[in-house]
Amino acid sequence: MVGQREVDGGENGEVSNPRREFGEALRDARELRPAGKWTQAQLAREVRTSSSTISRIEGGDLPIPGNLPSIFDQVFATDGKFKRLYELIQADGFPAHSRRRIGLEPHSAAIAEWTQTVVPGLLQTEAYARALFRAGDPRASDREISAMLTARLARQDVFKRSFPPDFSAVLCESVIRRTVGGPDVMRDQLAALLAHGARHTSVVQVLPLAAGCHGLMDGTMSILTPRDGAIIVYTEGIRSGAIIEDPGSVRELARSYDVLTASALSPDASARLILTHMEAL
Repeated sequence: MVGQREVDGGENGEVSNPRREFGEALRDARELRPAGKWTQAQLAREVRTSSSTISRIEGGDLPIPGNLPSIFDQVFATDGKFKRLYELIQADGFPAHSRRRIGLEPHSAAIAEWTQTVVPGLLQTEAYARALFRAGDPRASDREISAMLTARLARQDVFKRSFPPDFSAVLCESVIRRTVGGPDVMRDQLAALLAHGARHTSVVQVLPLAAGCHGLMDGTMSILTPRDGAIIVYTEGIRSGAIIEDPGSVRELARSYDVLTASALSPDASARLILTHMEAL
């Protein structure tokens, strides 16, 4: 998905706003603290940020630093409430059909991606993602683009955890050949792919164009393995996406992914090919 904005309506047609809900919950926790009300400045000192950051978070008009929700939960003993609201905020920046998938990512023990179009969102640099969003929605304001960027890049926090998910990606060779955002942007993006591929918990492979026909040519696909629960598959087209949970269908698509990994270049050969394209830009 290059770029699309869509907001779910709640009951009675009201538009949900998890960012505002987060801000209100933080203000309530601060003002109704059992040990005594804190000012914004006092809370800021406790969590080692600025009082202006607290003010803007409570006002619902500032991207929330990814480290703060868990700190708020510790400070106010809220049993993961702020972390859950933060995950809703992350998902809110995405089309309705992909929000469940986005919500599952932080709880996955393993994530596998196939794409024949663009670099997966979990691996995109800011400049690469910005170019995609601008191409996908040329009428979007700078503020709207910034909000979509914040939501997409926040997903990458899964790699910063103490126990990140096992991650694998198979990219069609066309993904690394297609220059998005100009040579400098694409060079940085290819460098980021190399860095991801060097992680101990990640595997990045390239499927050569010469590999020919295969069972996943119709779209992109993600396989998510929750820490508890059944494996699900998410498939996506240009303006649509679907969660697939039927065990038979999941097994069939997972096998098609296994065939791709067997047909793709090895991780080392893939890295060499990515480096060759990067140096040619």
